[in-house]
Amino acid sequence: MADFTGKVALVTGTTGIGRAVALRLAQGGASVMALGIDDAGNAALADANGAIHVRRTDVADPSQVEAAFREVERRFGGLDVIVNSAAIHPYGDAVSTEPATFLRCLAVNVGSIHLTAHWGVPLMRARGGGAIVHISSVQGHACQPGVAAYVASKGAIHALTRAMALDFAGDKIRVVSVSPGSVRTPILEIAARTFDGPDADIDAAFARFGAAHPLGRIGEPEEVAELVAFLASPRAGFITGSDHVIDGGLIAGIGVR
Repeated sequence: MADFTGKVALVTGTTGIGRAVALRLAQGGASVMALGIDDAGNAALADANGAIHVRRTDVADPSQVEAAFREVERRFGGLDVIVNSAAIHPYGDAVSTEPATFLRCLAVNVGSIHLTAHWGVPLMRARGGGAIVHISSVQGHACQPGVAAYVASKGAIHALTRAMALDFAGDKIRVVSVSPGSVRTPILEIAARTFDGPDADIDAAFARFGAAHPLGRIGEPEEVAELVAFLASPRAGFITGSDHVIDGGLIAGIGVR
């Protein structure tokens, strides 16, 4: 598979979906820079594919993100694809969530998208175009109780996707979002421990989460990565400004199962 030969991609997040996307793009021939703050995740991704350059970066910090893009320019000479996957998922309603936690969630999940565009779009313009894919969530469409900050951030991603698609269409830069349901990621493990306690049976919790999806299971990060790869490729050349749900039928079945 050589659908990204000669392309340069930057991916935020080095665990879960971000890891799977970075590996998929690299397997397709892309030169990949992956940004993450999780040291174990960074090391594991670098070990899994030595061709992926991993840089420890807090994607909510403008100076760190700017430095990463300067390195992309020096190392690779340009940029064709950005995938924004880095995220945090605090729990709590609007009263119980501390202001600092709420603002940190918005900074990581939404603010980082602004930062990667701020320094990444000029590099894409110089290459004549590109594609930007944001990882959102079904929680941006229909949410559960007690996740106010996360839901606010994911809904904002949908709106920002539309705005960026319009702003950069003239530059031949397409912008889309992807909204997964429950996917086997570290964030879903946190959900299991949040609901079932610190000693939760993760496999049992994942089976329960999966049962809420009409297809009867949770998704795999590699399945989301395949959708991202399609949307980032020329095969999706007429797609921009849209959100693409990959949720095993979850939204279609809300209120039924």
